[in-house]
Order: sequence, then structure tokens, then C-alpha cells
Amino acid sequence: MTPTLRNLPRLLDGHVVRLAETEADVLGAKRLRYDVFVREMGGDGALVDHVAGLEQDAFDPVCDHIVLVDTARSDRVLSHVVGAYRVLPQERAHQRGYYCAAEYDLTPLLKSGRPILELGRSCLHPERRGGAGLYHLWTGLADYIAERGVEILFGVASFHGTDIAALAQPLSYLHHRHLAPPELRVRARPPEGVGMDRLPPEALDRRAAAKALPSLLKSYLRMGGYVGEGAWIDRPFNTTDVCIVLDVSRVDARTRALYGGLSS
Repeated sequence: MTPTLRNLPRLLDGHVVRLAETEADVLGAKRLRYDVFVREMGGDGALVDHVAGLEQDAFDPVCDHIVLVDTARSDRVLSHVVGAYRVLPQERAHQRGYYCAAEYDLTPLLKSGRPILELGRSCLHPERRGGAGLYHLWTGLADYIAERGVEILFGVASFHGTDIAALAQPLSYLHHRHLAPPELRVRARPPEGVGMDRLPPEALDRRAAAKALPSLLKSYLRMGGYVGEGAWIDRPFNTTDVCIVLDVSRVDARTRALYGGLSS
């Protein structure tokens, strides 16, 4: 049922990055998501299974799951998945719509006429953070993007917590420095959509703002990503979300070479 990609699976330093091949792979991704988003970040959701320890929602069945597997761990206890990315290809979006559409008006992307891909539920086991884990996941994602001819990536990146006042510096920094151009500028929906321009440009503490940005969000920005207009408060998930939009054509040659699959 899941498509096979030419360059996946990849064996990398005792790990394999691949599309989920079995039910155990998908459950392993959901188990990791539960550990990160529920236990660690305090999130919740209507379909979260607290008994089995699985973070899941209605979009999982129509998505592909890119997983980073530790080959030394057994899939029998679902601990073999140490990194995960959930991706929703455009041709399946009609089945449920996009996850982001509940938070953002995606009209500019949908009207662009360009191939798009929604990214979500990116997470790593704590022991794989700050190292090669994210690189491995992005190598697999780059292969996926290249084989499908995707031109625009989008998805929400999250700040922990829902206190907008505490996030005034990073949100204002994103608004003033990284706002998407009008033709790609998605907008946060009411009632939970809030403006990000909490502070004027002259009141920005760039160092403090940059330090407060989640590492995944920083990585997208370094590759040339933008943010949409406004943030969205996800109270059940205990996060404040911003929508990242990345035009693949803006990714520089060095980054393309690093991840391989992004090369034209």
C-alpha cells in the first residue's frame, strides 16, 4: 500500500531511514510521538490512546510515515522507531483535507498550481537530538520530495506552551524578518489565530528571539523557509503553532548537495 521510493531504505550509521513498511513501523512512530508530544510536551487529542501510549489522529491513515529505525532495537516492543516524519501527498489530500487547513487558510498554496506536500509530526527520540538524527530523517524526506517532484513544502512548527506574551520576542522576529511573500502567505484562522507582530521592530532582541526558536523551525529558516501570517494557539496540544512554507527552489546548492535528494 505504501509506495516504494528509489533511494529508500537507506542504511546510515546503524540506522535505516525508510517509509513505514509494517504496522509495527507505524505503531512505533505513534509510540515515539506519544513520548514526545504527550509525555514530554503535555499535549492531548481526541484519538490519543493513553492506555497503549499512542499519539494518533484521523490523518494518519492517509499519510505516509518516514521513519528512522535503530537496527539494534526490536520492533516487538515498538521502540525501534527513533525518528519520524508524517507527510501528506497532494493526491491524497482530497480524502480528509490538510491537517494545517484547520489552523491556516491555505488558499495561496492551493491556487499556486505547484506540487505541494504537507509535513507534520516530526520528532526524534531524546538520545537522537542534536546529532545526526535530523539529518537522517531529512535525507529520507529529500528522496521523497525528489521522486514526487514536490516544489513547495508546508506544515506547522510549534512552540511549547500557549502563553503569547511569553513568546512575543520570537513571534515578532518571525513576523518582521521571515514573513512569506503575498503569493505564498497563508493566514491563521480565527478564533485561535493571533497576530505575531507583538512588538515593533525596534524593540526586538534578535539574540533572545533566535534562542527561543525551536530547532526544527530554525533549520527551515536557514534553508530559506518563510512563515505565514499569524500564529495559531493549539490548546489541546499545548502549543503555539506557526506555519512554515518552503519553496524548494530557494534551497541553496550546498544544502541540496548535503541531502542528495533535493538535487535537481
